Amino acid sequence: MKQKLNPDLRRVTLKHLRALSAVVNSGTVSGAAEQLGVTPPAVSLHMRHLTEAAGMPLIDRTGEGAQPTEAGRELLETANRIESALAECDAALCALQGVEGGHVSVGVISTAKYFAPGALAAFREAHAQVELRLSIGNRSETIAALKDYKLDFAVMGRPPDEYDVESAVIGDHPHIIIAAPDHALANNGPHSIADLSEESFLPREEGSGTRLLMERLFAQQGLQPKLGMQIASNETIKQAVMAKLGIALISGHTVATELADGRLVRLDVRGLPVMRQWFVVRRREKHLLPAAQALWDFLTTDGAAYLPKLTNGRTKKA
Repeated sequence: MKQKLNPDLRRVTLKHLRALSAVVNSGTVSGAAEQLGVTPPAVSLHMRHLTEAAGMPLIDRTGEGAQPTEAGRELLETANRIESALAECDAALCALQGVEGGHVSVGVISTAKYFAPGALAAFREAHAQVELRLSIGNRSETIAALKDYKLDFAVMGRPPDEYDVESAVIGDHPHIIIAAPDHALANNGPHSIADLSEESFLPREEGSGTRLLMERLFAQQGLQPKLGMQIASNETIKQAVMAKLGIALISGHTVATELADGRLVRLDVRGLPVMRQWFVVRRREKHLLPAAQALWDFLTTDGAAYLPKLTNGRTKKA
């Protein structure tokens, strides 16, 4: 079948776009049919009509399933915007009918799970009629969900620069260096970064914000950290430090409990803590309906009260 050279999307329907989204999400036509509750031939027909309207291929068949082409990604972006607009319209119509409540979809990066649920619970106590939908993921997952309009907003550290966003500060986010309670450096200090250059650091994965921060801290002194095993989660890093496999630069809010009960200690290092900030972030063009706006305002005005309080940890006496 010969395709048109110029796209003509005037006959494209929401069913066509949802078929494309389902095929990409599931990887197959049969999976898309099950997801949409229709037959595989119906999905194939929608895909054929959409491809004809676009005038170019929308998916590539790979060993990992259906993957969108550049044209497919453009249509998926449009589909996500439409779905977001329909959800906003639904909530707005409910408000016009005098229906109380509404729902808010919030994304939280995994490091923020140590305080965000408590803040959300406090908001829910004051607004019991609001339905909260919480998604916890790593930074890349949360940024992708925000980009695809699957979230009203997200709680994270550094806002993304991949697309235009609006952000507001929740509060300070300290990063510290932790060690086992009986580590040789635990009972003295202050130490310089150079003093730590022979210590084995347990880093997060390449590209993570915490790892970049550690590397930058050493680079400012013309040094490189001595890296031990790479670990993909803060929980595992904490356990590895307790097991004396090394020390780590980590978000202070992820270790507040372990510092308080003495399972970890905070090393006294000049220039630390490195203070970053927590933000609420949304796509700039994302319109917040009343429930989402109320939660946004709550987190920016009262969210800091729910951030963990840090201690130095209890160290053994020399």
